[in-house]
Amino acid sequence: MTDQIVLTNLHKSFGYLKAVCDVSLNVKVGQILGFIGPNGSGKSTTMKMATGYLKPDSGSSVICGIDIEKNPKEAKKLIGYLPEGAPAYGEMTTIGFLNFIADIRGYYGKQRSVQIDKAVERARIKHVLHQQIDTLSKGYKRRVGLSQAILHDPKILILDEPTDGLDPNQKHHVRELITEISRTTAIIVSTHILEEVDAVCSGVLLINKGNIVLDGSASELRSKVESHNSVLIKIDPKEVENLKRLLLTISGVSKIETINETDSNVNVHIYPKENRIILTEIAKIIADNKFPINDIHQNHIALDEAFRKLTV
Repeated sequence: MTDQIVLTNLHKSFGYLKAVCDVSLNVKVGQILGFIGPNGSGKSTTMKMATGYLKPDSGSSVICGIDIEKNPKEAKKLIGYLPEGAPAYGEMTTIGFLNFIADIRGYYGKQRSVQIDKAVERARIKHVLHQQIDTLSKGYKRRVGLSQAILHDPKILILDEPTDGLDPNQKHHVRELITEISRTTAIIVSTHILEEVDAVCSGVLLINKGNIVLDGSASELRSKVESHNSVLIKIDPKEVENLKRLLLTISGVSKIETINETDSNVNVHIYPKENRIILTEIAKIIADNKFPINDIHQNHIALDEAFRKLTV
């Protein structure tokens, strides 16, 4: 696989505000990069530089081997872009807008009809084709924006909050569509909906205050939280010390804490080294020694918690 999107050392300031500081990334065909960060972290600014809508103070954006600053027209032909808010001409009908986009993309005659029909079908907007865009719901405006982004079968797809305003069924469809398109396309999805990262993304780039905090996977993001894959056990207080002694013989155990002790229950919190899975070994010790536990479960950290940990 070749690197289709290559951003190198991008910097952008607005007066005294450093919006983006030394951001680099590369995305290959078949990959979907989840680009996440708090509001104001520099996500939209980065994507505007990636697509040539905003000139960086320094650094470069290379699309399929084409430097977007040196050859913007050729690079932009390869990009499908859904900006934040899905801006469109509100007085146009949906079909009028798509015909306008087809004009810009250089489609005429039968080829124009084929490309528009395919985009309409994929975005599922057929029954609002003749409706004025200003009268559409937020979700449908978003889907019209998505249809224009994919109308020309782009090699690069950059989506800013693609499921914003969609209902659960629409979100599911759009996620399936993004996954399908990724087979032949390199995709960046900027989102504040972290379940989207789990649902469709093969990689994660977390940015905060213009700087990259993490470039890896959702699992690596979770691994930054100490309690990920830890195990919680409720047990009779009289059994705690014996249980702790045996649990500390497990090589993957980092530390053990006891919390919320009452006359009938103690919560024993067992932390793993390097987020290892230790539940099976713990369960074996409990079974072999017939410890009368009241509850046991593994703590699987939500991405939201890991996100907060790294961006406060």
